[in-house]
Amino acid sequence: MAAASLLLLLDDIASALDDVSVMTQVAASKSAAVLGDDLALNAEQLTGVAADRELKVVWAVAKGSLRNKLVLVPTAILLATVIPAAILPLLMLGGLYLCFEGAEKLLARPHAPESPTAGRSERERIDGAVRTDFVLSAEILVIALGTLTHATLGQRVAVLFFVGLLMTVGVYGLVAFIVKLDDAGLYLSRRTLPAPWGFVTRLAGRALLGLAPRLLRLLAVVGTAAMFLVGGGLLVHGVPPLHAVAARTLGWATGAGLPPGLAAALTSLAVNAGTGLLTGLVAAAVVQGLQRVRARSG
Repeated sequence: MAAASLLLLLDDIASALDDVSVMTQVAASKSAAVLGDDLALNAEQLTGVAADRELKVVWAVAKGSLRNKLVLVPTAILLATVIPAAILPLLMLGGLYLCFEGAEKLLARPHAPESPTAGRSERERIDGAVRTDFVLSAEILVIALGTLTHATLGQRVAVLFFVGLLMTVGVYGLVAFIVKLDDAGLYLSRRTLPAPWGFVTRLAGRALLGLAPRLLRLLAVVGTAAMFLVGGGLLVHGVPPLHAVAARTLGWATGAGLPPGLAAALTSLAVNAGTGLLTGLVAAAVVQGLQRVRARSG
């Protein structure tokens, strides 16, 4: 009898774990696009760090990201249970912050052509990356939460926990790999091996040395653009008139003969990016104006 009860218990646990696994896969797939933005933004935030400090900085940001998840997971579940209407305004506030950050980076580019983060201290880079991670993590977890409308409380906690852990390990593992590409290229380019492996190894090393700075510059551009796209998308989602603009734009794109899928993608890209860029520039102008007023009055 006891053995039968134990088997039933194990079967229930296995079934529950299987349900959580399926839900986690669905939630992760829904938030995959934002994960790509998260990767680009964090790699861009960490460009320009001294080579011997890169992994330490990535680890510091990853720890900050885990702390973000420890705050966000219970907060998201609590808000979804008690005050679900508060989630959208909070996401919009995060979207406004991302747009502002993107505009500041864009406006700073003429003064720092090599890197939008040039001149920032290590602590500032870490804090900026953790703040950005907080906003993107909140969006990812809310998207994941939206797939769990029929899940139990325990399943929601488990799925959000696994999604948060997977996104942290995945994103910062890739960030660490990207920022160390140049070191790997330098190592390979200096290897002395018998022919033909020596030639192949040195060729691969030189290729990585050439690829690394180009990839980091590309990620810097993509990261800044992602701030406008993600931030603008959060604002568009919460402002009904912008939905109407998106719908009219989609109708125009479809009427122009574009395939429905392409039309929807281009419409979303244009409306989100345009909203994010305009909002970010206005927010940056307001903040700069307030700073000038404060400086004069001080």
